[in-house]
Amino acid sequence: MTMPTLASASPPPDLTAPPDIGLETRLALTDAAMTARLAQAAVAFEVNTAHIPTEPPLEITAPLPLTPTLQPAVGTPIAALLHRARHRLEQDGWCRDALHDEDGAICPIRAIRLEAHGDRGLADDACVLLLEAIQRDFTWAQTIPSWNARQTSIAPVLLAFDRAAQLADTRSQ
Repeated sequence: MTMPTLASASPPPDLTAPPDIGLETRLALTDAAMTARLAQAAVAFEVNTAHIPTEPPLEITAPLPLTPTLQPAVGTPIAALLHRARHRLEQDGWCRDALHDEDGAICPIRAIRLEAHGDRGLADDACVLLLEAIQRDFTWAQTIPSWNARQTSIAPVLLAFDRAAQLADTRSQ
């Protein structure tokens, strides 16, 4: 019985980059291929995301700090109330979609009402000022609860309290 002889294996020819074209030509061909792929990906993205409802983008006019800082006590009644409410949110915990939850966490309005100790007028004035401070950075915000429900952490909430307290202090309220 005779064994077939195997031919020596030679590497397959490189069909993507023939040796007779230069670097510039290969770069131009690669650029054209990538441009076509990107155009195809853009069309696929548009098709795949056409059903997703769009909401207005978040409009942040000033950068948010990574870690909110506790501001010193302030002198005006509304500023002091906002400062105490901010501190209570940190102590009790923050919740998004209710006045309070089963763990004792509270929303910004409840924090203000609790710290106002029954002074409804002072609490209302603080809420108005807080909403004004929120709307300076988030123009789409209609109410404090609607804005609060869209937050993903307590940091922007505490920052809004700080800005509202500074606003109250500036206005001597």
